[in-house]
Amino acid sequence: MRALASGIAAGAMVAFWGVTALAAEDRIGMPTPGAIDLQPGVTQLRDDAIWFHNVILLPVITVITLFVLALLVIVVVRFNRKSNPVPAKWSHNTAIEIAWTVIPVMILLVIALFSFRLLFAYNDMPKPYMTVKATGYQWYWGYEYPDQKIPEYISNILPEDKAKAKGVPYMLAATEPLVVPVNQVVQVLVTGADVIHAFAVPSFGVITDAIPGKVNHVWFKVDRVGVFYGNCRELCGVDHAFMPIEVHVLSQPDFDAWVASKTKPAAPAATPTGPEREAAAAAAAGQPASATVNGPGAGATPQPTALATTPPAPTAPAAH
Repeated sequence: MRALASGIAAGAMVAFWGVTALAAEDRIGMPTPGAIDLQPGVTQLRDDAIWFHNVILLPVITVITLFVLALLVIVVVRFNRKSNPVPAKWSHNTAIEIAWTVIPVMILLVIALFSFRLLFAYNDMPKPYMTVKATGYQWYWGYEYPDQKIPEYISNILPEDKAKAKGVPYMLAATEPLVVPVNQVVQVLVTGADVIHAFAVPSFGVITDAIPGKVNHVWFKVDRVGVFYGNCRELCGVDHAFMPIEVHVLSQPDFDAWVASKTKPAAPAATPTGPEREAAAAAAAGQPASATVNGPGAGATPQPTALATTPPAPTAPAAH
C-alpha cells in the first residue's frame, strides 16, 4: 500500500508539472482553448499569486488528498468483515489524536505565512502614476481619467460581426478599451451605479467588487505592451456575460498621444474682422449697428430724418 501511494503521488506530481510546462504556450491576456492551468500573468502580483498556487497550495492539496485516499483504501481492504471478522476493542489512540490535530495546524501555519505575504503585497500599493475610475453599469463599463482630465466614456461589448471582422475574441472585445501606459503603477477606483458588478483582469491578477455607494480600489503595473481582456465576475443580471473589459497597454509616447487625442481643446471661436468688428464696437457704444456696418456710400438703408420735437411758440392774443 505504501508503494502504491508513493507511485500515485509521483504520477500526480509528474502530470502536474507537465501541464505547467505546457502553460508556457498559453495565450497572453486571454483564455486558451483546452488549457487547464492558470492564465499567464503580466504583473508581479499575478506571478506571485501563480507561484503561491503552484508551489504551495497545489502540492499540499495533492499530498493530503492522496494520503486520505490511501487511508480509505487500507481501511476498506484490511478492516472489512471478511478480512477482520473480530473487530478490535480499543477506541482511542492518544498519539494519533495529537498528530491529526497538530499536523494540520502546522500545515495551515505554513500556508498562512505565504498567504499573508501575498495579501500584503496586494495592499501595499506604490505611489500611483495615474488613477482611473471604473464604474459598472447594467451592462457596460464607464471609464474616467481624473488625472488627465478625461471625462467618462462608455465601453460596450463589441458586436459579434464586428469582432469577427477585426479578428478579436467575441464577448471579450469592447467598443472602447481602457488604455494605460506600460511599466507604470495604475490605480483603479471601482464602483457600481446600479447593482453589484466586479472588475477583473486575470492576467493582471486583479479582481474587486463594484458596489453601489462604495469605492474599492485595485492596482497593477503591467510589464509589457499588449491587449488584455477581462470581464465582470458577479452575477449582475441577464446580460452579465456581455460586459467585457478590454485593456490596451501602450508605450509611454503612445499613451501620451492617446491622452492628447482625448483632451484636444475645442476650436477657438473665429475672431470678428472688418464690418463684424465695427458692428460689435457700435453695439458696445449704443449706436445703430446697420449704419456702422454699411457705412456711407455702401448701399446702406437711409436713416429717417429726426422730426423736430420743439413745440411752436404761442401766438399773442388780439387786442379788443
